[in-house]
Parts: sequence; structure tokens; C-alpha cells
Amino acid sequence: MRRLLAVAALGLTVTATAGAALTAQPNDQYLARQWYLGRDHALDTFDAAKQLFTVRVAVIDSGVDLGHPELKNRVVAHRSFVGGTVADTLGHGTFVAGEIAAIADNTTGIAGLAPPARLVVAKVVRDDGTIPPRAEARAIRWAVQQGARVVNLSLGSTRDPSDPSIDGFSRVEQRAIEYAVRHGALVVAAAGNGNDAPEKPWPWASYPAAFPHVLGVGAYGRSGSVPSFSNRDDRYVDLIAPGMDIFSLLPRPLTAPFSACLEQGYSSCGGKDYKHADGTSFSSPQVAAAAALLFGEEPALRPDQVSALLKLSADDALPANGCDDCGPGPDSLSGFGRLDVGAALDALQSPVPAADRFEPNDDAGREAAIVYKRMAASATLDWWDDPNDVYRIHLVRGQRLSVVVTSEKVDPSIVLWKPGLHALADARSDLRARRSIHPAGAPERIHFKAHRTAWYTLQVRLARPGFGPYRIRLAF
Repeated sequence: MRRLLAVAALGLTVTATAGAALTAQPNDQYLARQWYLGRDHALDTFDAAKQLFTVRVAVIDSGVDLGHPELKNRVVAHRSFVGGTVADTLGHGTFVAGEIAAIADNTTGIAGLAPPARLVVAKVVRDDGTIPPRAEARAIRWAVQQGARVVNLSLGSTRDPSDPSIDGFSRVEQRAIEYAVRHGALVVAAAGNGNDAPEKPWPWASYPAAFPHVLGVGAYGRSGSVPSFSNRDDRYVDLIAPGMDIFSLLPRPLTAPFSACLEQGYSSCGGKDYKHADGTSFSSPQVAAAAALLFGEEPALRPDQVSALLKLSADDALPANGCDDCGPGPDSLSGFGRLDVGAALDALQSPVPAADRFEPNDDAGREAAIVYKRMAASATLDWWDDPNDVYRIHLVRGQRLSVVVTSEKVDPSIVLWKPGLHALADARSDLRARRSIHPAGAPERIHFKAHRTAWYTLQVRLARPGFGPYRIRLAF
């Protein structure tokens, strides 16, 4: 089942330089309640962030309160994919939108983490709380067509590779995400809450966080520990961000019944579901906002570069900073660590990770990158999110192919597959034409003469955990 990923929303089911440290902080009235801004190291970047290029961020959620004063002129496009208007009758979408783009430094309310963000709002949640996968997929494509560079998905469905009966995989959702990546948008998604899983903590990140090229975000609390509701996953939890006792916006019609509360339009005047809001739903938009800041500083960045910057600049979660069960380096609880906005922006002052213009090329068949002529190029591999790159090559009978792959950062191996391989999952030894597996640091080479005219598949895969670029040369 697909649902919004706030712990409180479990009933919703589905059919100067930007990175420089500055002392000025926003003067918003309730800033002190936004404890997460300090933990994200976002407060020192606000003045510089105001000077960045505007960046469109898609909030694919339950809609938004378009008339909320904290979102004035922040929503640049909106559409409902479940009928009616984008009015938010649940509160979830407005809460998420506030974390990203609430007007900062206006002496009232809260400060959104990304001052240059402008919102593209797509409502995909029906009034009964269900989220149709096709509506979500259509919304993602539409948002990208509206110019969104970041897509936030604070929703998900349970993943269980061992039990297809409760596994929420959706091919239509996956293809929409591939479309977004191919068109230059970074998809950020909540890793999921295990409250609705067979057990807690749950060892698998939810979909869509578990799809390749999606930045999956788990939660941590004020103490620094990862709560039991935040799904674990040793591959698809990429980062953690604050996700407990989060303070943000709520639609004013939802706070109006609590007329004795003076803070109308804010989560403190909501019901118990949002008064002290917990959930990976509320961690994800902080990472989406950080991604918007990076795009605002360097609009030419590709999604995989922004993802890499956020992961490599993260603050490793360890017992020393409150995560007693976390270990050094990437782990299943915290991924690469805790979001650090300032460090990510600082990282732009150094050479940024190489872009991979072929992504997504993760499988044989239609997902492979087609190579028409000889090529010398750079690409990247990522053990946690992108362990395979696949290229489709047309050879005529008697034609010779030469492949050389080198890397100083990762340990790749290469396999050339005969015609007839439609997916890596169907690979068999009798379909293998050539392969090269050498020790790390040694070039991988394949030389092959085609026995018939057809499409062949070249797979570049990681032989061991790693993250980084490689060079590929094809001649034929």
C-alpha cells in the first residue's frame, strides 16, 4: 500500500559564497521551534541563499493551502491529479511545503530552508487518503515539464523482497522517476515508516526511495538517534535528517477549529497528528530544500552530482554524536550520515563529482544507453544506488569491438552479453560473450568479433563496494 510517510498519517492507504559561514540569521517569530534548521547547518547560509537563482521544487503530496501567507508568491504552478482543486484537506502537503519554502526573514512565522525555492504543487491524494500510482506518475512527469529540478515524494509503499504479496513495487512509478532523472530532476523520497510493516524496525526502505537514482531519506531525533519507525536499508537509505517533533505550516481551515490557539496556520494549532509531527515524510523535504540550494548556486549541475554532493558532505552518524547503533561510514540506519547543508554548499568550492550523462542506464533492453559509434567518455558507479551501467551496441557480422574501462576510484568489471538478453535478471552463462575481471586498478579489456549482426549488451558493474567515476573507451 502507498501512503504518506508521516507517523501520524498511517491511516492513508493507496490503491559572499553560498557555503561561507555567515552570522546573520532569519528573524522569523517561531524560528526557535525549528530545531532542525540548526541540526541541518542551514542557519549560517540564509543570507547567501537569498542571492541564489530560483529553483523549482515539486511537492507531490496532498495539495497545499494556496492562500497561506507564508507561501505567498511561492507556488508557481499547481494541479490536482485526483480531481477537484489542490486545496489541502489533510495538512501533509502544506506541512512539507512550509519546510521547503515558507517565506524567511519576514519577522513572522517560520523560515523555509530554501529561500530560492518556488513550488510546483501536484495533488495526488484522494479525499479518502488513497494515492493512485498512475496519478503519482502523471504528477511527476507534469512537474518536470513545469521545470522542477527537485521532486519531493514524502510518500511510499512497503517493500519486502522476500514477500511479493506485501511488496509495493510499481513499474509505472519507476518509469516516471526514470523520466525525471533523464530530464535533469533529482528525486528525493522518504525512506518510510515501519509502523505499517510486519515488524519494526523494518529492514527495507519503501518505494520510491528504493528505486535507483532516488535519494532516500531516513529520520533522526533531537538526541541524534534513529527512531525505530525509520526504515533501515543498507543500500537505499542515503541520508538522514531530523524527523521528530517537526514544526511547520498547516492549512488554516485545519487549524481554525482550534480557535483558542493563537498560532493559526501552524502545526502547533493542529490536531495530535501534527502538533509534534514525526515521520520520514518530514525529513525528506529538508534534503529536497538542500538540493534546491545546490541547484540555485550551480544550475548546470546534474541530479547525480547533487546527490553525490549531499551524500559526500553528510556528517557521519556515530555513537559520539548520539546514534548509538550507527557505525563508521555508510550503514543501514543512517546511510552516508546526517544532512549538512553548509558543508554541501562549501563542497561546490572544490571540484564537484563527475556527471554521468548516460543515466538512467541500469538494465538491458530499453533502459540501456545506446552507443552508435566509437566513444571515449566518463561515467560513474555507486554500490548503494547504481552498481550497474549498461550500454547497447549494434554490431554487424565480422565487426570487431574493443572495450577498455579504467578507474582510480572504483573496482569495475565488464561483461559483454550476446543478443537475446532483455534484462540483467535473466542473465545466464550461455548468453555471455566475453568478460573481464581484474584486480582493482588494472584496466578491464574486452576484444570481440561479432558472429552475427545484432544488438549486443555491455555491462559495467562494480566488483566491490565503492562510489566514483570510471573511463570507458569503445571502438568498433
